[in-house]
Amino acid sequence: MVNFRIISKIIGSLLFIEALFMSLCALMAFSFGEDDLMAFLISLLITFGSGFFFLYLGRNADNSLSRKDAYVVVTAAWVVFSFFGMFPFLIHGSITNVTDAFFESTSGFTTTGASIIDDVEVLPHAILFWRSLTQWIGGLGIVFFTIAILPSLVGGSVKVFAAEATGPIKAKMHPRLSTTAKWIWSIYFILTIACGLAFWAAGMTLFEAVNYSMTTTATGGFAIHNESTEYYHSATIDYISITFQFLSGINFTLLYISIIKRKVKSLFTNSEFKLYVGVLTGATLWIMYLLLTRMDYGLEHAFRAALFQVVSFMTTTGMFNEDAGTWPHITWVILGVVMYLGACAGSTSGGFKCVRGVMLLKVIRNNFRQILHPNAVLPVKVNGVNIPQSKLVALFAFFTLTILMTLVTATIMIVVGIDNTNAITIALSCVSNVGPTLGTQIGPVMSWSVLPDVIKWILCPLMLMGRLEIMTVLVLFTRSFWKEN
Repeated sequence: MVNFRIISKIIGSLLFIEALFMSLCALMAFSFGEDDLMAFLISLLITFGSGFFFLYLGRNADNSLSRKDAYVVVTAAWVVFSFFGMFPFLIHGSITNVTDAFFESTSGFTTTGASIIDDVEVLPHAILFWRSLTQWIGGLGIVFFTIAILPSLVGGSVKVFAAEATGPIKAKMHPRLSTTAKWIWSIYFILTIACGLAFWAAGMTLFEAVNYSMTTTATGGFAIHNESTEYYHSATIDYISITFQFLSGINFTLLYISIIKRKVKSLFTNSEFKLYVGVLTGATLWIMYLLLTRMDYGLEHAFRAALFQVVSFMTTTGMFNEDAGTWPHITWVILGVVMYLGACAGSTSGGFKCVRGVMLLKVIRNNFRQILHPNAVLPVKVNGVNIPQSKLVALFAFFTLTILMTLVTATIMIVVGIDNTNAITIALSCVSNVGPTLGTQIGPVMSWSVLPDVIKWILCPLMLMGRLEIMTVLVLFTRSFWKEN
């Protein structure tokens, strides 16, 4: 049976961490002297009080998690964080109803970056910082963060890592998972600092640089200007953004091996990285050609606009320096494909993941070979590692579920009156945790506030399932999961 005591204990401790982050925002609200201080203080008290309540429920719990417990605690942690994360918006009045507040919070923590706020520039500094912080916390995983700072709290940390980590192959850099988590979070932190310093040097204020660095390295895309990075009209800022979005889309374990261990060659021999760069290059060149021939862009402008949008969509960041909704419709198809594919597993990006793309291509290649050589044994290998049959079955199950969920959600939206292109790209955007959409009703530079409330409630679990790669959440709704044996 599921051990609810240990789950309550972990949720309570996680709420203390969330309250700690809220306290940073309260300090910021106090320093700026704006009207959101009371909102954060009340949110802080609610979150701390709830943390104590959950700890009380989990008193005398043993410090060990079963596999079932791990799946429950991961899903519950993301829902609970999103629930308490909406209180600053509601109490301050930045967002006036529960549906929109929960949607904004869920979009933040899952790093989707879809916003229902029409004018973010009127928000006080601490609220803007909280939006960015939710994405930075969710970038590598809420529970994974806990493993890094409180390894003794989670007895079954390996099971939690398996439930929350992205991609079909979970790589560890160190025998102790807590050490691996610390190294990965260190790389994430260094990337964030470097990105912030680069933005600051390029002309942003310190506050702007901190916010944009958090949402860039988290590949989340929340901006503190309505025009995102287009607000600056700066090629330098665009290229900095491109660079750090690209780096954040690389498997962090691979970054550790190539940079910290100084094995740069491993980066260029990695099959997933090669597909990531190959698709990114091909899509950029294609869109660049279309912008040059159909939109009369200059060469550098076409290159920068195409590269920015492709990197933004493929890493599922969702920032923009141009309105891609005004581009030829064929570019929407290209961006839709890279949006679905996503970047590398083990990064902060969402999507199908390039490693699954590699596996899928190799399975297709083997099927062609099998036609010519019916008796041949053709294993699927990725970077020299033989992929077991169970992983290949899971690959096709994941592929099928993402397509089905996209189609079902899009169909529901079409029924309630949303145009076909928007319906499909909104569903795809949520299941891939991208943020922007393509269409006439809601373009890539618009907020999602016009969506009916019922659709927002449908999209919230879709974003959550996209972040936790579907199986972790859906397994909770199977009858066999809740059976004692």
